[in-house]
Amino acid sequence: MSLKNFDGRRVLSLESRRSTELARLIEIYRGVPFSAPAMREIPVEQNEETLQFYNDLTHGSIDMVVFLTGAGAKALLTVIEEKKSSVTFLRALRSVKIAARGPKPLAVLREWDVSASVIAPEPCTWRELFRALDEMPGGLLGLRVAVQEYGAPNPEFVEALRERGANVRTVTVYQWALPENTAPLREAISSTIKGEVDAALFTTGVQVLHLFRIADEMRVRQDLQRAFSKVFVASIGPSTSESLRHMGISVDLEPTHPKMGVLVKEAAERSGEILSSKARN
Repeated sequence: MSLKNFDGRRVLSLESRRSTELARLIEIYRGVPFSAPAMREIPVEQNEETLQFYNDLTHGSIDMVVFLTGAGAKALLTVIEEKKSSVTFLRALRSVKIAARGPKPLAVLREWDVSASVIAPEPCTWRELFRALDEMPGGLLGLRVAVQEYGAPNPEFVEALRERGANVRTVTVYQWALPENTAPLREAISSTIKGEVDAALFTTGVQVLHLFRIADEMRVRQDLQRAFSKVFVASIGPSTSESLRHMGISVDLEPTHPKMGVLVKEAAERSGEILSSKARN
């Protein structure tokens, strides 16, 4: 255990699926967890889009498939297994170009024995992936590209591909909605504005989008932005940090590895120092 910890500070977590685990980690590092789940995962009700993608892929009408997340890749295979042949799907994937945004989709592809010809370098945001795709021999002009989306759409990435002449389609397997009960989110926003939150941990950009969606409903966006200038803000990685900065929130820490345990440990170690600096400014 590190000698440095949260020292009794109140730590906001917007995690949903692993909220209990994250709260326990905060407690281990002597923080007081404030859990306000910001999202819930809902499957796409009709899977025609995914099944049409399967048909086009297996009939040779797609040249490249881009995988943006490991969870999305797994969900895609689950949908296909329910209606079609996973063997045929994986065989078809091995016959086209494959791109992976980072280590998580790459790990799933390896489980499938599917090789990726294009892999985004660190820090593995869509921008690095786009540059890697743009530098492919032959380029993107005329390629028929399917992009596996990951809940929140990424129109900038899709548009960048189209500007290079690719024929792009998106394949959405699951999406994120606000939690059915938004009261904890509203309480988190009010408490942050009142100065009752010391640190905030973000583990996905969708949390940021939903937090500010509720703030907009409450008509307190600018108040929340100002309040976060006094809060220690930790982000799981570059994509989440990009979402925070887009909303006008400065990021104080990204962990050395994009894992929840590392995020909490390193946030606990740095929170006191950074909060002291903010208090002086």
